[in-house]
Amino acid sequence: MIQKEEGLKRRVGVFGLSANIINIIIGSGIFVLPAIVAGYMGASSIIAYLFCGFLMAMIMLCFAEAGSKVTNTGGPYTYIETAFGDYAGFIGGFFAVGSNLFADAAVSNALVNIIASAYPIFENGWLRFLFLFILFYGMVYINVIGLKQGIGLVKFNTIIKLIPLLLLILIGFKNVSLSNLYFENMPNIKTLGETSLILFFAFQGCETGIIVGGEVVNPKRTIPKAILISIATVVVIYVLIQTVAQGVLGNELPNFKAAPLAETAKVVFGSFGYVLLIVGAVISMFGYMSGTILNSPRIVYALSRDNVIPIKALSKIHKSFATPYVAIIVYATIGFILAISGSFEKLAIIASSSMLMLYLGVALSVIKLRNSQEKYTEGFRIPGGWTVPILAIIIILYFLSNLAKNEMIVTAIIIAVLSLVFLLIKVFKKKKL
Repeated sequence: MIQKEEGLKRRVGVFGLSANIINIIIGSGIFVLPAIVAGYMGASSIIAYLFCGFLMAMIMLCFAEAGSKVTNTGGPYTYIETAFGDYAGFIGGFFAVGSNLFADAAVSNALVNIIASAYPIFENGWLRFLFLFILFYGMVYINVIGLKQGIGLVKFNTIIKLIPLLLLILIGFKNVSLSNLYFENMPNIKTLGETSLILFFAFQGCETGIIVGGEVVNPKRTIPKAILISIATVVVIYVLIQTVAQGVLGNELPNFKAAPLAETAKVVFGSFGYVLLIVGAVISMFGYMSGTILNSPRIVYALSRDNVIPIKALSKIHKSFATPYVAIIVYATIGFILAISGSFEKLAIIASSSMLMLYLGVALSVIKLRNSQEKYTEGFRIPGGWTVPILAIIIILYFLSNLAKNEMIVTAIIIAVLSLVFLLIKVFKKKKL
């Protein structure tokens, strides 16, 4: 059962929450995606962005409605737990935490790798270890001493990471050749579906950005507004970036899979542009890390707060800083261990399917909450009756059906193991009573 928040302060407004969501969504992916998407669809790739943006908008509308009704800290875990109880919340919470941990490990390694490409000294084992240690525990320090400092860093990173992208968009249009954007035929459904499946993962991140729901000012209005602002901003930036990259590089775009935007910037700005976009990629990855270590530990805090994880220390709030400091330290420590071990690569397959399962739980939660007690009838309501939640469920099931067989098997095994752990915790609690 969801417990009352104690000690957390509501300090995050529309701008702070919008920046938080945009910062998580626009990560390292946009710096490599244009070439991958162009490889699938060529000049018509812009259609895939619009299509995928529409699909994600359906899912994010479900998040907006659920987030305006269930305003405690915990994000999607809290919505699922409120709607369907402890068991569903336990599964959803661990999917959310696990997916984010593997993503953190991957992005932190990508960050040190890109720095090592310019300064090979960082390939040294001890320097790599030290860099990752400072990265994770520096973020811990910032986020433990206060939400204001944590969200301030996120706002700063969001603005800084957008500057090179916006400069490339604004100045790059002068180098765009309309012939590079011309295509004769619309892509077929199969190609569009395959491309959208890749892009789907570039749009995810909103679920992490709204975990701070218990610290949002006027959440019933702020959360829906921030989600809609964020998803609209992301779609516009993604479409414009793809347009410029395709318009400048044309058929050569798929050949630059390592750094397509840096190659585009080289044409637009010269050698300075290449450096600018490489630096932008580093800032973007750093921004992602600052955002995820602000948000993700609050799921751990919420699981402990609601006694889903019977470790009360994880829900402790710092008396001076009003932050869930134990959860932040524990979360970052696990992420750091995964990052230095590199074993996350073998388990990264779990991240994509677990996020889809989480989205499915939230879409179903909207339907359940609408039919529950009166206190959940207030807040934002998606226009069009049941159309959007049902459409979102169909979209998610479509993506799940496109997962590889081994991904489905791994997901089923994870659910089975988590179910067993949940039962053991239940038995432990009963014996304790």
